Amino acid sequence: MSTTMLLFIALAGVMLLLLLVIKAKVQPFIALLAVSLLVALAAGIPTGEVMGVMTAGMGGVLGSVTIIIGLGAMLGRMIEHSGGAESLAQRFSQALGPKRTVAALTMAAFILGIPVFFDVGFIILAPIIYGFAKVAKVSPLKFGLPMAGVMLTVHVALPPHPGPVAAAGLLGSDIGWLTIIGLAICVPVGIIGYFVAGYLNRKAYPLSIEVLEQLQLAAPESNAPISDRLNPPSAGLIAALIIIPIAIIMSGTVSATLLEPGSGLRDTLSLLGAPAVALMIALALAYYFLAVRRGWSLQHTSDVMGAALPTAAVVILVTGAGGVFGKVLVESGVGKALAEVLSTIGLPLIPAAFIISLALRASQGSATVAILTTGGLLSEAVGGLNHLQLVLVTLATCFGGLGLSHVNDSGFWIVTKYLGLSVADGLKTWTVLTTVLSVSGFLFTWLLWLLI
Repeated sequence: MSTTMLLFIALAGVMLLLLLVIKAKVQPFIALLAVSLLVALAAGIPTGEVMGVMTAGMGGVLGSVTIIIGLGAMLGRMIEHSGGAESLAQRFSQALGPKRTVAALTMAAFILGIPVFFDVGFIILAPIIYGFAKVAKVSPLKFGLPMAGVMLTVHVALPPHPGPVAAAGLLGSDIGWLTIIGLAICVPVGIIGYFVAGYLNRKAYPLSIEVLEQLQLAAPESNAPISDRLNPPSAGLIAALIIIPIAIIMSGTVSATLLEPGSGLRDTLSLLGAPAVALMIALALAYYFLAVRRGWSLQHTSDVMGAALPTAAVVILVTGAGGVFGKVLVESGVGKALAEVLSTIGLPLIPAAFIISLALRASQGSATVAILTTGGLLSEAVGGLNHLQLVLVTLATCFGGLGLSHVNDSGFWIVTKYLGLSVADGLKTWTVLTTVLSVSGFLFTWLLWLLI
């Protein structure tokens, strides 16, 4: 099939998906599956392989996020139901003052995002976002949007995350310099994102009923009994329940870098540092400190934890369907066709790296896939560059993978569902924010390229 036809099919698929979700109000899970099926057939994927491709897309995403989302939702429910989220939010508000709370949480998210994958860190911080939103009586978007933006920025640009590490290997850039220069660029980019998120938050966006229930604004009957909130846990305990899994995950990441392969200690820390294991440890601690020590019955504790699953199931299913759409676009050859078109235009190396990666990100959804594919396409074009130039080409590729997060990106669905946004409002906020961050990172990178 010709490149032009493949690109037309991809564009038509995205437009149909937006029409179904925004105008026809079709449930996103159904719309994503239906459009994925149509695009697969139109792009020439053999009928006998279509369901295999769709299943692989669903399994590829859910294999990494289902356990994390489920455990994270249970941990968040335990913290929220016990009154712990409010305790923590009130403590931070008293210490920092309301005018500096968003900035403080955004800085914390920036640091968290360096060792922890974007989706894991965001899910872990979700109860904190809800807690602050309830105390301040504002939309969780006010806190969640800038936090998610800076976490995704460091996820795509800094080691030890897979995209930048793999791109560095393909392009031959030094990991140490990539970390140093990437961090120096990510700081001003994060500051820009903070102010852009504040500007976007000037408008009030309607929230989904699930998030309104989480905030206890739309479903009074879902409130925890008063007895559950008597003597709420301290802010220190709640902070520990959040920090412990993060610290465990960080220990696994650091051990993989510092310890020798095959070391028993390295293998043990790597196992404990797996996000699912770290969250299970945190949930076990929450079970004891928030439930057993505070007199909850075993059945009541089980009911509280189980109540988190319906909301988590919505996030899981939509996220998985986003993975299906992305997989179909990859297998149909759309991403490769788009990259080939852009690579023949003859752009200078830095803009070409950024635009190819950005186009791949928009066409198939995955930032990591976009970065890896672009790195492979440019691996023969970087010969003769010095080590700093190689790092800057790598960063241009990484920042291209940051922008245009939309309906074919599983991260888009995680952010919009947790923050209670409709698809249209997600495009107006999250897609705009990621694109501004992407372009800002590229401009800083290009400026450094011109200076050296």
